[in-house]
Amino acid sequence: MIFAIHSATFLIAVLGVTIILPLLALIHVLKNEFKGNDKLIWVLVILLLPILGAFLYFNMGMKQKLSKKNIFNNQ
Repeated sequence: MIFAIHSATFLIAVLGVTIILPLLALIHVLKNEFKGNDKLIWVLVILLLPILGAFLYFNMGMKQKLSKKNIFNNQ
């Protein structure tokens, strides 16, 4: 019984990291604006390297997105 609880918890944690984290990163990339081809590059990085790509995006890519003020000035 205890083993079943621990394995279920482990399974949920693994699913969270391998599916939910890249999915959240992908949604965040697609909902925001970036300069040039940065959006396309981040989508490819997240799709090709899901776990590493999501961690890279949340650490580096979020700093590259354009703020609302920059979006209106560029149009």
